[in-house]
Amino acid sequence: MIYLDNCATTFPKPENVIRSVCNSFKKFGANPGRGGHNAAMQSSQAVFEVREKVQEFFNAGEPENVIFTSGCTESLNTVIKGILKKGDHVVISSLEHNSVVRPLERLKKEGVITYDVAEVCECDHDKTLDNFRNKFNDHTRLVVCTHGSNVFGLRLPVERLAALCHQYGIKICVDAAQTAGVLPIDVKGDCIDYLCLSGHKGLYGPMGIGVLIINCDTVPMPLKEGGTGSSSLSLEQPDFLPDRFESGTPNLTGICGLGAGINFVKFKGTENIFKHEMNFLSRVYKMLCQNDNIILYTQKPDLNYHVPVLSFNIKGKSSEETAAILNRRFNIAARAGLHCSPLAHISMGTENTGTVRICPSVFTDYSNCEFLIKALKKI
Repeated sequence: MIYLDNCATTFPKPENVIRSVCNSFKKFGANPGRGGHNAAMQSSQAVFEVREKVQEFFNAGEPENVIFTSGCTESLNTVIKGILKKGDHVVISSLEHNSVVRPLERLKKEGVITYDVAEVCECDHDKTLDNFRNKFNDHTRLVVCTHGSNVFGLRLPVERLAALCHQYGIKICVDAAQTAGVLPIDVKGDCIDYLCLSGHKGLYGPMGIGVLIINCDTVPMPLKEGGTGSSSLSLEQPDFLPDRFESGTPNLTGICGLGAGINFVKFKGTENIFKHEMNFLSRVYKMLCQNDNIILYTQKPDLNYHVPVLSFNIKGKSSEETAAILNRRFNIAARAGLHCSPLAHISMGTENTGTVRICPSVFTDYSNCEFLIKALKKI
C-alpha cells in the first residue's frame, strides 16, 4: 500500500514508537500519581519525563505548562470553552477545522459569544494579517487559527499573528495538528498563548494522545473535573498545572508513545522531514500541472507559504470516486470529501465537490510519486 493519508494519522509508525508502546504495558503497570509504591512512582516518572520532553521540544517554559489530553480536539475545546465569557468576540481563519468551528458555533447559538472569519490569502501574509486586524473589535478576546491547513496546505504566519494579537491585548490559540513535528514551533519565542497539537500525526505517536501548552496567565476552566491524585481532601478541582486539567487515569501508553515519537522526530530533524515531504509534493504538483484533466487549487508548494498537504480533483469525477479508484485499483490511500473543514472548502469553492487530499510522511518514497501520477493518468 502507498499511504498518503498522513494528515489523518501518520503510518507506518517508527519502530521505536512501537517498542515504547509495547514496553509500557510490560514495564508500567500502575496508575501514575495514584500511589506511593514503587510501581506507581515508576509510572509517574515516565509521564514526567515525556512532559519534560514536550516542554523542551516546543520551548514551553516549564514542564507544568504541558497538559496531556486525548487529542488536539480536546485541547482546542478546553481553550475555547474554558476562557470565553458572555459578550466575548473571537476571530478565526477561513481554514479552520470543525474542532474549532463547532464549539464556537454552539457558543454563538447559545448567545454567549460572536465570532468572525478572517480570509487567508495564499502567499500574502501581509494581506492575511490585515484581514485579521480588520476583524478585531473592542470585545475581541481570542484568535484561534490553524498553523497549516489540513486541506490545502496553506500556512499561516502565526508568529506575526501572535505579535499582532498582543498589540491589541488579545490571546492567541494555535492549532498545530498538522505542523507539530513538521515545522519548528517555539511557544515562548513566538509568544503563543495556547498551543494545541495531536500526538498521532507529525509527532508519529499513537492515536488518543494530544497536548495543550499554556503560556499565559489566563488559565481556562477545565472541561472535566475529578480525581487527580493531588489535593484529594479538597472537594474543589486543583488550581495548579498540570493537575487542573488531568483528571482521571492518564493515557500512559499514549504518553510513552508520544515521547518516543518526539525522539524519532529529533533524530530525523524537523527541517529534514519538512524538506523531504515538500520535495515530494513539489514533484507531484509539477506532474499534475501537465495534465489538463487535473484541477489544482493552490500555487506550487513553497517552503515559506505552505505545509506538505495537497488537494486536487479529476475533471468529471467526484473526489470520493477518484479516491475509491485509487484505493481499489492501485492500493493508494488518499482521503476525499470535506476533511472536517467546511470553511476551507467554502473559501476555495469546493464545498459541493470536496477534494482528493494527499499528504506524505518521512517514510514516503519518491518512487511513490511516479506510481501516483501513472495511476491518475489511467483514471
